[in-house]
Parts: sequence; structure tokens; C-alpha cells
Amino acid sequence: WRSRPESIAKIHISMRILALITARGGSKRLPRKNIRTLGGKPLIVWSIDGVKNISVICDILVSTDDPDIADTCIEAGAYVPWLRPSELATDTASSVDVALHALDWYETENGNVDGLLLLQPTSPFRTKATVKRGIKLFNKHGYQPVVGVSPTHEHPMWTLKMEGYYLVPFLKEHGLKNRSQDLPPAYVLNGSFYLITPAELRAGHSFIVAKTIPLLIESPQEAMDIDTEWDFKMAEFIAANSCEN
Repeated sequence: WRSRPESIAKIHISMRILALITARGGSKRLPRKNIRTLGGKPLIVWSIDGVKNISVICDILVSTDDPDIADTCIEAGAYVPWLRPSELATDTASSVDVALHALDWYETENGNVDGLLLLQPTSPFRTKATVKRGIKLFNKHGYQPVVGVSPTHEHPMWTLKMEGYYLVPFLKEHGLKNRSQDLPPAYVLNGSFYLITPAELRAGHSFIVAKTIPLLIESPQEAMDIDTEWDFKMAEFIAANSCEN
């Protein structure tokens, strides 16, 4: 599975960002989802196509343990130099450990990068314009980490929990007596975009640090994270009724 698109190899640019797409073969809730056809092409190919021809991206590296996913990604123009070790392909393996494995290998073989851009293949509708906007924020703020967020539909200040038989506010400082428009804006990670320097990722072992810049994504379809059969059916509807990236 050692394939490298000539068009993006060895590019000499002022900023080098490695795009990493992680795609495990096993999926209990939606089997084979990463290569399931959506809008005429495998789900994972949407993410590959979405970052092609962005000048600062030095490679589109796919980390997978699955030969079928690897072959699909190579055909789509991604770089798949190995299959992921089995210990990093379990339900308990963290995305940070998977990312660090890929990053360490890539920098050893190809030199240092300024940023690692993690793209989940389950967010197929992120646009190239949004990716470029996130990279611009990363550059503007001195390479501070940038993550994709969306306005949350269920405000945390209105959430409840059970104590015995009764409902009580989940948060001590709740807003149950406030109108929704009087609550402070709240955001949720949507999983579509994570950009961080290798140094920060290694030091903090997290994509979220004390000073993380939000990439606000208000489009519901761009923020979509496909995890269930229902999600996939919604994605099929969106793909059939909208334009590609």
C-alpha cells in the first residue's frame, strides 16, 4: 500500500500541513461505513477530494488497518504507505495515539510539518472553502490549534439529570428560567476539522488545549457526523439534493 501522488509530493512551500484521515475497518453501528457508497463514491473519498489541490497540504495520508479501505484511498489519490498496527485499530485506541503514530512516521520519512490536520471521514460535506478558512485561522493566530465547532441545538444550561426518581438541573448554574435567546451562545465539537502543531499535540496529547481557536461551521450538512444508519440515510438525501465541494 505504498502509494504517493506525484502532484503533492515534495512541494516546497512556506507552510507544510499534513492532512491525516483515520479510517478503521471495524464499525459496529454502521459496518463498512468508510467505503460505503454515498452520492456515487465511497464515503472516505469525500474527505480526500475535499482537501486536494490546497497548496499548503503536503500530503493526504490515510491511516487504516483495512486493505479494502487502503486500496480505495490509493485509487482516490491519497497516500497509504502502510497498514495501521493492530493495537491502534481497536475500539479503545485513541485518535491521538493513531494521529501520533502517523505523524511520527511521516516526519521521520519526509521531514517536519507545521501542522497536522485531522479529518474524520464521517464528515463528508465539509467544503474546501471551510478547510481553507480553518488553515487561514491557524496561520493568522500564530499556529494556535483550530477545531471545528457548531452551535449546539440542546443548550447545556437547559439539561437535566436524574437523582433518584426526580429530575434536577445538570449544571449548578442552570438557565431553566431563562429564555433561549437570553442564554450565552454554546458550541459543540462537530468532528470535521482539527488542526494543531506537532509540538502541541505531543506535549498535551490532545487536539484541544487552553487556547484553541474555533472554526465556526454553521451549515448543518457541513457539521454532519455519520455514525448510524439514520445518519447515512440523511447523508444520502443531502448528497442527492446538493452540489459537491
